Amino acid sequence: MDMAYLRAHPQHLPTFLTHQRIRQTPVGGGSIADAFRLTLDDGDSIFAKSMPAGTRGNFEVEAAGLRWLGEAGGVPVPEILVVLPELLALEWIEPGAPTTAAAGRFGAELATTHLAGAPAFGALPGHTEGLIGALPQDDTPVPGPWGQWFAERRLRPYLRRSVDNRALDDRTRASVETVLDRIEDFGGDEPPSRIHGDLWPGNVLWGADGRARLIDPAAHGGHRETDLAALQLFGGIPDQEQLIRGYAERAADLARPLDERWRTRVPLHQLHLLLVHTALFGAAYRESVRAAAESMLRL
Repeated sequence: MDMAYLRAHPQHLPTFLTHQRIRQTPVGGGSIADAFRLTLDDGDSIFAKSMPAGTRGNFEVEAAGLRWLGEAGGVPVPEILVVLPELLALEWIEPGAPTTAAAGRFGAELATTHLAGAPAFGALPGHTEGLIGALPQDDTPVPGPWGQWFAERRLRPYLRRSVDNRALDDRTRASVETVLDRIEDFGGDEPPSRIHGDLWPGNVLWGADGRARLIDPAAHGGHRETDLAALQLFGGIPDQEQLIRGYAERAADLARPLDERWRTRVPLHQLHLLLVHTALFGAAYRESVRAAAESMLRL
């Protein structure tokens, strides 16, 4: 099994793995799938993730999102080599340390990706049922406006799950529901952008070549501020302000400058991923949800 054979016969990769014909080295791949670095006979490496057979379309949706983001000509994505129900294999990207220059370039390229646009909010071409982590994500296209779509398709479903699993207390639930009721008051309405959708810092892969890649997307047509807000979660990325400068300059060049009040809406956009976390992992993220919601209600 070398790279040429793999490209010609991607469906055979599971057989080689089953019979231990390829060297496997476990790597970090998240809590949902098992991840490996695979070394082929010609010395090339690939990245592979596996899940139990029958898992509903996870890798097909992930691959579709990667392709769609890559087609924008902005931030690069790893090349997709194998897409099977139980296995996804991608180009191996040699990891590197983030630099100030790489952050600025990433910001500029992210603006290009976003402003390639999307046909509607929620839209991922070819799919109406998406995924974010292990949870379903409604990707039924909606023309807008953004605020009501975001409240009903990106916040309320995960609020409901978080209430059902008792991750949120009454005060936090009430604060989030008030945010939903007031969504139009916060402004920021704009046409749909082509967004990653789950762009916390762990889903940015910094390469040794000085470029960042997008990985593990929940790609869809959404609001570009959602990605920018997610990049500030969980400690943020290095050289955050350099990234923002690079982004703002490219967005202005493309005649779509950032709204001057975008930073005031960061907690609103962060609510999406924070509610996904309470839905998945419980009350450990309750205080973060409450803080984000109450921050918006103080505006």
